[in-house]
Amino acid sequence: MAVTLIKNGKVITPFRMLKDGYVVVEDGIIRDVGTGEPGALGAHDTVDAGGLYVSPGFIDIHTHGGGGYDYMDNDVESYHGAARTHLCFGTTTIVPTTLTSTNEELKLSLETFKKAKYLPHDGAYLHGLHLEGPYFSMANKGAQDPRYIRDPKPEEYNEILSWSDEIVRWSIAPELPGALALGRELRRRGIVASAGHTDAECCQGLEAFEHGFTLLTHFYSAMQGCRRINAFRHAGMVEAGYLMDECDVEIIADGCHLPEDCLRLIYQTKGAQHICLITDSLRPAGTDVKESIIGSKKNGNPVIIEDGVAKLPDRSAFAGSVATTNRLVRNMIELADVPLTQAVRMASATPARVMGMTNKGRISPDYQADILFFDQNIDVSAVYLKGELKFSK
Repeated sequence: MAVTLIKNGKVITPFRMLKDGYVVVEDGIIRDVGTGEPGALGAHDTVDAGGLYVSPGFIDIHTHGGGGYDYMDNDVESYHGAARTHLCFGTTTIVPTTLTSTNEELKLSLETFKKAKYLPHDGAYLHGLHLEGPYFSMANKGAQDPRYIRDPKPEEYNEILSWSDEIVRWSIAPELPGALALGRELRRRGIVASAGHTDAECCQGLEAFEHGFTLLTHFYSAMQGCRRINAFRHAGMVEAGYLMDECDVEIIADGCHLPEDCLRLIYQTKGAQHICLITDSLRPAGTDVKESIIGSKKNGNPVIIEDGVAKLPDRSAFAGSVATTNRLVRNMIELADVPLTQAVRMASATPARVMGMTNKGRISPDYQADILFFDQNIDVSAVYLKGELKFSK
């Protein structure tokens, strides 16, 4: 048995911080957590955290790429390359995300993901695939390609679902004809149904959650809040997210997509137990390029990078973020006054629960030893996967 003792760290659990904490890892699994010195361990290796924070690995459930790679490029190296990039910033598990595309391109994405997942690589774990589209509201399409947006039809989505057992999540506008039936089908299959790129009113959002939806895709972004229709005010999907206590939301806390006041409001209303921090990152994440492409190199569309975010060339809308997860955690602390332990929870324990990862996202006994060291600026200095050092600086 390989036993490692991590000592002299500020160990972050989902509920508190253990000063002068230790973590005992045995064969890639956390066996003990505490303060001071552990009991007799027998033969073991010792790692001194040097007073740094010792955190569970971050889990990003909505990312399109990074490091110059986009998953829609549909080659194994794009999945592995982006996974390597995000690992260096503390993300130990990712849920790669597609874009609205042709079915031929989507099928190739599913096939390529499965190859990439099971081939050895030195990046973040590839948990499963998130389909973002094509069943979206044209009014809130954001940067999604309008050529491929359409309503869900059982014969089409059942065929897509038959192509792969690696689909773990699907984002859909629930007000579309046929969307509620799709929500029920996803629930039956154990796939997370998420409402996004939607023009739904509040009542339609509540109905969606009665039909299997459980999550809101990038809360506030590409969805409506309260608005006037024929002079009367109608609550929107944003209000539905607040009204449903059990509703989980994901937020792009890159400091651009949502203002500080919204970050505070979401945290104070939903709490860390219902918020997932996501990057929604494009291929430029983790790089310093100024121009890039959203989607595949073959069929994608150009974007520009300025003010720390990706924009459409006409600057009419954001096209996605260029953030890494450690930046999200830092922003929640600095911009929204969220305690460190809760900011970390939103990037680890909560997304793990939302996606059904029962052995990840916590520094607790019997959990997988995906562990980070970082400083007070959330700059990551070491990343362990199953107790094995994969990145250090």
